[in-house]
Amino acid sequence: MSSNTVVLAFSGGLDTSFCVPYLKEKGLDVVTLFVDTGGVDDEERAYIEARAIELGAVAHHTVDGGDDIWEEVVVPLVQGGEIYQQQYPLLCSDRYIIVRKSLQLCRELGTKKFAHGCTGMGNDQVRFDLTVKTLGDFEILAPIRDIQQEHGNVREYEKAFLEERGFSTRAKASRYTINENLLGVTTSGSEVDEWEAPGDETYQLTAHPSQWPREALRASITFEEGVAVALDGEPIAGPELISVLNKRFGAYGVGRGYYTGDTTVGLKGRIVFEAPGLTCLLAAHRALEEAVSTGYQNQFKPVVAQKWVELVYKGFFYEPLKFDLEAYIESSQIFVNGTVTLETWGGKVSAVKIDSPHILRRAGAVYAQSADWNVTEAEGFIKLLGQSSTLHALVNSDED
Repeated sequence: MSSNTVVLAFSGGLDTSFCVPYLKEKGLDVVTLFVDTGGVDDEERAYIEARAIELGAVAHHTVDGGDDIWEEVVVPLVQGGEIYQQQYPLLCSDRYIIVRKSLQLCRELGTKKFAHGCTGMGNDQVRFDLTVKTLGDFEILAPIRDIQQEHGNVREYEKAFLEERGFSTRAKASRYTINENLLGVTTSGSEVDEWEAPGDETYQLTAHPSQWPREALRASITFEEGVAVALDGEPIAGPELISVLNKRFGAYGVGRGYYTGDTTVGLKGRIVFEAPGLTCLLAAHRALEEAVSTGYQNQFKPVVAQKWVELVYKGFFYEPLKFDLEAYIESSQIFVNGTVTLETWGGKVSAVKIDSPHILRRAGAVYAQSADWNVTEAEGFIKLLGQSSTLHALVNSDED
């Protein structure tokens, strides 16, 4: 490859489609890379490759990233049990995998040029750029940020640019920005950005309530040290487990939500997201962990997990603190072993049964039902537990 070679992280969407002829007209040889982090079938992969070549890429590569996103994102996210601002389950975290694999291809081709299709308005540019700067000495090309300096309505400009050169655009892609991967789907643009009620086209993985089945759905998930390893008693690989849960529980509308909160760039953001599989794993893991961990463990770990989530959301995937936090999270999972049965009638999923040899219980005591301590011991416990508060009331009483 020549020194003019640039590796473009390519998805086939409007932004990255625009990037190919734009970079080509700048005198660059564009090599596109699609990192398959889930969410696409064989037909879509073939479309993405054909689209890249049609647009003028000198070569196209497809690599798998499903195992990476499971091991590096799903496992610590589920073990941690927290999501960003109690709303959003980090569905765009595949960006870090995409960048790393793109830079690997850059090294293989002997080029220092890497390009992405991120805008200058969102979080992804931070995730992409910080990852590049952390992992090596590369030149970052960002065509969408370039054209924002001259054009107000970027998406309309991109469409016109492509159409003037004889390239069509997908109708849905022109209305919404849709990102789909192993973790789920995010949808923004159009009425979503305007804080209006999302239209029916924003349903990708989850069924509309009018289509939910009438009978309940149950499924059991088995964990070993906090990692899901089996579904309904059958061993299953992580990426496949997410895919199966997405389909089964997505049919009941599980995992659909709206993120309305604080973005890395300081703006209020709003997206529709769908994550049936992640929602199920988080619900099952939380139920199991709360049953087998001590009260102090359950109180403290969310502090660690929330910081991990914040770092991943804001672009600091390779920050040393993130790995320190993961070490603690992993160490907290030694006894998170067992099987949780989930149930849904539609929309919400609940953990209805927990089976584990590590549940913190004993034969002689059941909360609010029976106890193997006597009344005197209970009264003494209450007296000592509340002594500081009762002394404060006594000492500071207005009575003579």
